[in-house]
Amino acid sequence: MQAVPTDQLRNIVVTGHTGTGKTVLCESLALSMGAITRLGSIDEGSTLSDYSTDEIERKHSLNTSLIHGMWKEKKVNIIDTPGLLDFHGDVKSAMRVADTVLIAVNAASGVEVGTDTVWEYTKEYYKPTMFVLTKLDADRADFGATIDALQDHFGHLVTPIQFPVEAGPGHHILIDVLLMKQLEFSPDKPGSMVVAEIHDLHRKMAEDLHQQLVEAVAETDEELMNRFFELGTLSEDELRAGIKSALVTRTFFPVFCTSPLHLIGSERLLNAIVNLCPSPIERGPEHAFCTLMNEDKLLQPNPDGPTVAFIFKTMSEPRVGEISYLRVYSGHIESGHELVDAQTGQTEKLGQVYTMLGQKKVPVDRLVAGDIGMVVKLKDSHTNDTLADRGIDCRISPILFPYPVLSTAIVPVAQGDEEKISTGLHHLHEEDPSFAIEHDVEFNQTILKTLGETHLDIIISRLQNKFNVKVDTAPIRIPYRETIRLSASSQGKYKKQSGGRGQYGDVWVRVEPKPRDSGFEFSSEVVGGVVPTRYIPAVEKGLRESVVSGSLAGYPVVDLKTVVFDGSYHPVDSSEFAFKIAAGMAFKAACEKAKPFILEPLYNLTVHTPDQFTGEIVGDISSKRGKILGMDTDSRFQVIKAIIPQASLSAFHHALTRLTQSRARYSYEFSHYEEAPSEIANQLIAEKEEKREH
Repeated sequence: MQAVPTDQLRNIVVTGHTGTGKTVLCESLALSMGAITRLGSIDEGSTLSDYSTDEIERKHSLNTSLIHGMWKEKKVNIIDTPGLLDFHGDVKSAMRVADTVLIAVNAASGVEVGTDTVWEYTKEYYKPTMFVLTKLDADRADFGATIDALQDHFGHLVTPIQFPVEAGPGHHILIDVLLMKQLEFSPDKPGSMVVAEIHDLHRKMAEDLHQQLVEAVAETDEELMNRFFELGTLSEDELRAGIKSALVTRTFFPVFCTSPLHLIGSERLLNAIVNLCPSPIERGPEHAFCTLMNEDKLLQPNPDGPTVAFIFKTMSEPRVGEISYLRVYSGHIESGHELVDAQTGQTEKLGQVYTMLGQKKVPVDRLVAGDIGMVVKLKDSHTNDTLADRGIDCRISPILFPYPVLSTAIVPVAQGDEEKISTGLHHLHEEDPSFAIEHDVEFNQTILKTLGETHLDIIISRLQNKFNVKVDTAPIRIPYRETIRLSASSQGKYKKQSGGRGQYGDVWVRVEPKPRDSGFEFSSEVVGGVVPTRYIPAVEKGLRESVVSGSLAGYPVVDLKTVVFDGSYHPVDSSEFAFKIAAGMAFKAACEKAKPFILEPLYNLTVHTPDQFTGEIVGDISSKRGKILGMDTDSRFQVIKAIIPQASLSAFHHALTRLTQSRARYSYEFSHYEEAPSEIANQLIAEKEEKREH
């Protein structure tokens, strides 16, 4: 396949809530472009986009996939993305490199949580955005209610370009108020669109919506506004140019109508993509950061400029190895091209360059600025890396992935698999940077932080399928702490005689409480040499080792001062070892007198939720021993700020998902330690006693 000029490219990402028909929409566009000869089926696992074993089994998109085709002599790159919120790392990576976002909206369900979420991403990336209504042939499809919901959620700039003559079963005719024509489709037949005059029954509604469209476009441009005031209308060409310009500046958000399963609206949508959506040149230059000059630079999409390409997705395929999806922002790439990874300095020599049709690799001569494709077997370059010609130090700004909030410990099923787990997770993280791997040194736990339960399930499944290692999940161990209320003193004497030289150490230790988060302090008030100076470091070592495990439940003891102030020694039998042991004995005895108690970690919690769920969420936080600190309003969301025990975070995640149908999002960060309630403390003490008995 030959390279396509930059001005002939259109890069589209299809996003939306799960179940809105994104994959079928992509399938219908591919069929209309002639890229495939029949519509694939999700149930049969035969679609272009959902080809991995996980996706076929679950009947959901779990990865981004790239489809391309030609339409009206333009190359259209379409990136299909997952709808499940657990996989929105892929949504953000795909949106990062696309020029236009299509948000699919189920006409029977209206605006859903995924619609809200991807809209926020379009604002973050400042992307031209169009809405595509799907499933207009469904029983409960309601065009009017869906448009109302879109305008209520996203503002009056959301403007319908089409409306169905009749939504629901049998739907096959659209009225296009940009063309001011009636479009009739023969269901399931590609290339069947017939353009006709609008029937009198629908002319009044068409004229009203056309006038709304004209006014909405005129408002986006002063010249068009003057033209509108002068003539009272705008021509089709003026409308088209105005829409394209307004898409780029995010001052206009058109709505198109489809029923992808029956190919209704697909041809017209492709016409809109090539006529209205910006090319990489019209979209404008890309921001890059240049290290040597320590400044931002605008990279023009010039095929003859220096090569700069950005890897937005890394995957591993059986019998192929690692594949890297990338977008060329400047210059071009071709087989044999030597580039330098701007992050690592590693030279990468490119093999064959491909454009993709699902999992099918289509070799290309070259990819020019603005195009999207794939290369295989890069040595050490991964997602978020920039590849550039030698001497070009520019880096494309990285994808900011969603923050993973669900923490789960994993343990190997088979002993000795720890290294295989570590290797497997490292490779999976290169493919999917939206999950995090942490090692808790205190409890020797490997912890996965994921975007949700399905995300966790998929990672565990891929560990087994790709790396042949099985893991189980385990609860996160909470880093409780112990401390004291009062000052107290006690003696520790270690005396041992068993033939030959004995052991003798004798110290008096005082423990004193310190302010929260002030740590551990040691000092000596020994006078007169009752404990020789050479043994004081051993006493300190014994005390520092003792604070690692408290007397109540075995957790580290914090926020206290220890003072050695008296003791005795034996000129022959005393040793550093004896004084270290004696110090530990004195510490334990003193702490038991000082009214020890248990501290638990508390976290600052911030929840963004639609207003209707506020009461239930506040109630759930309170039921989990959380404290509400305050509430605020942010756009369409209520913002709840609270303090919650770490021990309640996992249960809160599941409750929030259930209470809000995943419509709320949250974040948290460590705040401070606070005294644990007596029932929690008693439970921890009982667990320690139970372990001791066993």
